Amino acid sequence: MSDNSYKMIKSLLASSKPEDVRRGLKLVREEIAREGTNEARPLFEMVTAIFYIDPLDRPDLVPVIDEAINLVVGFGKWIIPILVENLDDGDLKVQLVISHALGRIGADAIKPLINEFHITNKLTSQAFILYAMGKIKSHKIIQALPLIIEAAQSSDSELRDTATRAIGKLVESIQRSDLSEEQRLALIERLTQNLGDPNAGIRAKAVRSFGKLAKYGHLTSDENEKLNALCQLILGIDENFEWDRAYIVRKEAEEALTYV
Repeated sequence: MSDNSYKMIKSLLASSKPEDVRRGLKLVREEIAREGTNEARPLFEMVTAIFYIDPLDRPDLVPVIDEAINLVVGFGKWIIPILVENLDDGDLKVQLVISHALGRIGADAIKPLINEFHITNKLTSQAFILYAMGKIKSHKIIQALPLIIEAAQSSDSELRDTATRAIGKLVESIQRSDLSEEQRLALIERLTQNLGDPNAGIRAKAVRSFGKLAKYGHLTSDENEKLNALCQLILGIDENFEWDRAYIVRKEAEEALTYV
């Protein structure tokens, strides 16, 4: 890549105008087509700088950020360790965007994420690893099942919350035949325990994930009946006339009812 091309791309990607940034991303794609992704580390660094844009301040750049994510995913497997490491960035918006990028990379990101989860001692980084796992649409995500179940019983509420949500995302990508009966029952037991969590957000995600188990055929007919009764209890429409006081939990129960 010539110095002039480098300077032009850098200038365009740093612009505040969406049309300039899009033009810069187009030039990056053209350079990658000529040079190959393995020689594109400087381009990768320039594109990922877009991840720092605050979508709340610049909603007009949200489609551009999404385009940048797709471009980054196309750089190849060599970027996975870099993205996983940058989940520890400390900038919430960057961590969210990187999680989406890792999710789009898919199965190749699973083992690096699992390894990093066990290596890092930072709870925030672990939470974003779980969030990224929830974005992966591959049956191979079953490899992360033990880790997710363990995290769903963490003493840290953020980890419990993210892992409880991840259970529901996980069962979207796997068949019931992929789960052993022991694994399936372990998921149900964990969600059942989290239904009694003092944190309303975690209870809501437990109900939502239970609904996903029903929707994707992971519950027996008896278990579906129990979930139906549970949702009615949460909504206060059974004979007990007691309900969960948190609206968010009741809202999730209403949706779960549609799957049972």
